[in-house]
Amino acid sequence: MSDDPIEGQILLVAGAKASVAAERLPALVEQVAAELSVAEYRERFECVHEDDDRAVFLADPDHWERLADDIGLVDRERDGVRRAHEEQVQRIGRRTDRESEFESALEIRDPVVVGK
Repeated sequence: MSDDPIEGQILLVAGAKASVAAERLPALVEQVAAELSVAEYRERFECVHEDDDRAVFLADPDHWERLADDIGLVDRERDGVRRAHEEQVQRIGRRTDRESEFESALEIRDPVVVGK
């Protein structure tokens, strides 16, 4: 499993947008990553991108609320982690010329980036 399915620059942007301390968000993303499994998500959700480091899934709209409740994240922490995943998917969309497709999908589904 990759140690960093979410890039460092993405963590800085997401942390600032969610008002989560820059030193705190990487630990939160790591805590969440421990709960994510490519095999499990592949069975439950659509995989819209996969490369050597990560797989991107589109989950149900309440995915982050349920996961945050399960592992005890407060709202601001949940928002920071969700934003990190969303920002990473948007960056992947720009790099792969699928930005419009991903933006449309993010309007109705929650993105989940799972490291390999």
